[in-house]
Parts: sequence; structure tokens; C-alpha cells
Amino acid sequence: MADFDLLIRGGTCVTAADTFRADVAIRGGRIVATGENLGSADKVIDASGMLVMPGGIDSHVHLAQHSAPGTPQMADGFESGTRSAIAGGTTTVLSFAVQPRGAGLRESVMAYHGKAEGQSFCDYGFHLIITDPSPNVLGQELPSLVGDGYTSFKVFMTYDDMVLNDRQLLDVFDCARGCGALVMVHCEGYDAIRYMTEKLERAGKTAPYYHGESRPQVVEREAAHRAISHAELVDVPIMIVHVSGREAMEQIRWAQQKGLKVYGETCTQYIALTAEDMKGFNMDETGGKYVCSPPPRDRASWDAIWEGIRGGVFQTFSSDHCPFFWEGTEGKQNPKAKTSFRWVPNGIPGVENRMQVFFSKGVSEGRISLNEFVALTSTNHAKMYGLYPRKGSIAPGFDADIVLWDANREETISQSLMHHAADYTPYEGLRVKGWPVMTLLGGKVVCDDGRILGRPGDGHFLPRALSPFAGPSARQR
Repeated sequence: MADFDLLIRGGTCVTAADTFRADVAIRGGRIVATGENLGSADKVIDASGMLVMPGGIDSHVHLAQHSAPGTPQMADGFESGTRSAIAGGTTTVLSFAVQPRGAGLRESVMAYHGKAEGQSFCDYGFHLIITDPSPNVLGQELPSLVGDGYTSFKVFMTYDDMVLNDRQLLDVFDCARGCGALVMVHCEGYDAIRYMTEKLERAGKTAPYYHGESRPQVVEREAAHRAISHAELVDVPIMIVHVSGREAMEQIRWAQQKGLKVYGETCTQYIALTAEDMKGFNMDETGGKYVCSPPPRDRASWDAIWEGIRGGVFQTFSSDHCPFFWEGTEGKQNPKAKTSFRWVPNGIPGVENRMQVFFSKGVSEGRISLNEFVALTSTNHAKMYGLYPRKGSIAPGFDADIVLWDANREETISQSLMHHAADYTPYEGLRVKGWPVMTLLGGKVVCDDGRILGRPGDGHFLPRALSPFAGPSARQR
């Protein structure tokens, strides 16, 4: 009888803390040993020349998300979205369960379970999105759900069907402080965006490029500062998500230097796309493919984001995978979208390309170390969102969620290589160095050199512990 179910031999293990040569032994879906001469196994994988890293954790993806009536539906549900994730080396996703206005929070969560159950190729969890913070939601439903393992939630400072006013934000922050939840905040000023949008439309500036003009960095900066001020007043930690450039980044850095528990996340599009990508001669050009919020900025903003990454302002690097089709009446070229940028579905696919682009621009180009790459794409997500020490490292006791990575392989990203349901990738034609060659979930090979070997239902729902980063500073109020 073999000692282990699986041995991964000959690779270089990389964690957030260490890089070392070792074999990895797996039994019952968990890592049970690392070292040399570990014994026999039913199956052996030769990882010579490969990096052996914890599977990616993408803590910011939108799958099968509820859309307002009359608006296009997302391209990816849980089956296609998580298929794309494992192809890109990601083994856990945290998606969003949206509370439609007027609906109960728990019933909204159960609806998302119905969409995900038996469909996912990788493990998954849910952040809650609070759009209707009624007394019942804040007094009963939210604390109860946090106790059930939904330990983080998101609030919006923009969008007609999601925006919370300042008093509502304060009430939600206070509830989070009481129940130990971590709050994620989408920081863009609602009234400023409406003002800019109407002004641009009156001037006939309606092409996709003007989506970015309607949401300049000052709009993101102001909202970030306001969210930080509210969090300081309540004494609650917050995570400011999808930061696009210097102005919001410096607000987070200012808060951190002041000793506030304010965390930051940035995303692939803010180191790989620019506002120039949204330009086109008319509404049929490709600019709408890149419409997302906050919008891509400029190359100087890339430098600012890398400054924040290297300086520790950002704890996580995510995709904000929010996929829509390009073609057809349900896509970014739908008839209404051709009248103004304001109607272009807002979001881009990216869960499959997050780790490739970040590795190439970060590790291969010498901006960050291998260990920082693992921290920002896996370990920090697990720690921030209550999944550590089950997820996020290569060590005994951790789930055997592993990606074998060829650091020297060069590929050109193309829609023909993608596994999502969307009909385009915004990173088309981008040459990258560093590529996932094998993905394991719970010790099972689920993707081998782009071939999907896993099945829907391989992934399981993950209740999460309270985040160790969510506790207040306990100062006097």
C-alpha cells in the first residue's frame, strides 16, 4: 500500500514567506508533508523545472450576478466562470451575493447558492452586497449571516440600484463593527458621476472613451477619503477595492500611516489597460470592451499602482471579473449602449488572466519577488477573508490546492485560449512570460496545460471565519 495518494516531485515550492526545493505529499485532499525522500504514492507528478505554488485565490469576482430589469445579463455563471478560474491557476473564488432593493438578505444569499451548487469547478464563497440596510437587515439578518460564515460584505458609493448615502454607510459600518465583519467599499462619488455624465452627454461626448472622463480620479479620491473618514469615526476596518491610480492609493496610504485599519486592493486592468483602450471612432469600435469602473487610467497610474504594491498599500491583487458579452443584444454593443457610454455594460472578464499578467509584469519584469506574488494572489486573500490556514500556502494541513507554474513559458493571451463564456478578452494580444501548466484542487488535477479535467461540482462552498483584520482598534469613541 502506497504512503500517499499523490507526490509532486522535483519542483521549487514557493510560499509567501519562503522558496525551497521539496516534494509535496498529498493524502485525502490535504498536504501532509513536504521534504525529500517522502515515500511512495499511488500517483507521481514530475514538477522538475516548475514552481509549485498555492492555487490562486481571487477574492473579487462577479458570477451570475443579479442585474437590474432591462439590463444585459452577465456572460459567466458559476460553471463557465470557475472553469476559467482553474485554467488560470485560481482554485478559490469569492463571488458576490447581491441583495436586490426590497429583498431580504438571507433569501438573496440562498438564491445565489441555487446558482452555484453543483456548478463550480473550484471552491467558492460569497461576499454579501448590501443595498437595502433596513433595521431588520442590520439588526437581525446580517449578524446572523456573519455567524453562518458570510464574514465580509460590500457596499457601494455609486450606481442607481446600489448606492448608499452617508448615513446608511455609517449604519452599515457600525453593524460591521458589532458583528466582526470586514467591509469592502466601492469608492466613486455618485453625484459627481451623474454631474459629469450629464455634462458630457449635453456636449455630445457619448463614445465609450468618455466613460473614463465621467469618472476621473478625483471622483474616486473624494469617495475614498469620505469612506475612510466614516470608518475612522465608527472605528471599523475597511477594504477599499479596485483602486485605479495614485489619488485613491494615496488616500489609503495616508490612512495607514495614521494608524487606521484601512486596506487596499487593486486589479489586473490597472497595470495592463489605459483609457486609450476605450477610444474608438464611433460606437461600433472596440472601446466599449474596456468599460469598467473605476476605469483604466494612464501609464503614470500604472507606476503609482506598482508603487502601492511594493510599498504595502495593497494587500490583495484581484481580477474584478465582471464579464459581459461584446456582440449581440445582451452585450456591450446592445442598441441602448450605442446611444451613450452610460448604457455600456460596466465590467470586463479577467479571472483567467489575473495571475498570468501579474506574474509577467511583476515577477518576470523584476518589480516584485516570487514570494510577494504568492502573497498578493493567494495567501493574503486567505488571511484577509477568513480562509487561512486552510487555504493559501504549501504546508502540512493545507488543502492541496496547487498550481504548477512555468516561469519561463511565453504566451500571447488570446480569446482562442480562454475558457470563460464571454466572447472576448480585454487582454487580447498581450505577450506574457509565466504560465500555469497544471492546476490541482484538493489533490485532483483539474486542468492540465489548458485541458479541463475537472467537472462542475468539484468545487465546494466555503463558510469563512471572521477576518483577523476586521477587529476595531478599540480606541475610545
